[in-house]
Amino acid sequence: MSIFGRLADIVKANINDLLDRAEDPEKMIKQMVLEMEEAVNKATLAVGQAIANEKSLERQYNRQKAQMDDWQQKAVQAVQAGRDDLASQALQRKNTISMNVNDLERMLGEARTSSQGLRTQLDQLKSKLDEARMRQNTLIARSQAAKAKKQVAQSFAGIGSDAFSKFDKLEQKVEKTEAEAEAFAQLAGENTSLEDEFKALGANTAADDELAALKAQLGMGSTTAGQLGQGDDN
Repeated sequence: MSIFGRLADIVKANINDLLDRAEDPEKMIKQMVLEMEEAVNKATLAVGQAIANEKSLERQYNRQKAQMDDWQQKAVQAVQAGRDDLASQALQRKNTISMNVNDLERMLGEARTSSQGLRTQLDQLKSKLDEARMRQNTLIARSQAAKAKKQVAQSFAGIGSDAFSKFDKLEQKVEKTEAEAEAFAQLAGENTSLEDEFKALGANTAADDELAALKAQLGMGSTTAGQLGQGDDN
């Protein structure tokens, strides 16, 4: 299994774990993006190591290839100089290096194919991360909107017909209290009027008695005054 396959399994496992224990969708979304960023960082490191390995093999291949070509030239020089013995030794060294070059060439080809594949997968992973980042805000906004709708729905459910029936009962109770207060106020007003009438009646009786007494006094005063007037005429 490639490193990207292992990273994908890790990311999936972490996401599944988050889904299982998720309480806040917004936090979960942000955590998922963080997990993907971590996976991209690890994949980038793996790609970097693969490229470094490719470059190292390429340098070894070029160096060994140069040595092989050099021994080939030495073998030519030895033949031209009439030194077949030296030419034979040079060709032996060349053949030994040639086997290393063939191995390095095969390994370099595999490394190039691997690093190129890893680069492609890394680009795809980065593209997915970019997409996740773009969708993050949208998902968070949708989550917040869903929370708001849920809260409104719960609030409305909490103050349903039962709550309004309670308001009706309270209103009826208030109206009853108002009616009782009005009735007692009316009764209190009637009692006050009745007491006032009796007080007025008593006051009128006293006034009549005082008036009669006053008239009597005045009648007596008028007679005296008349008698005094007659005495003055004599």
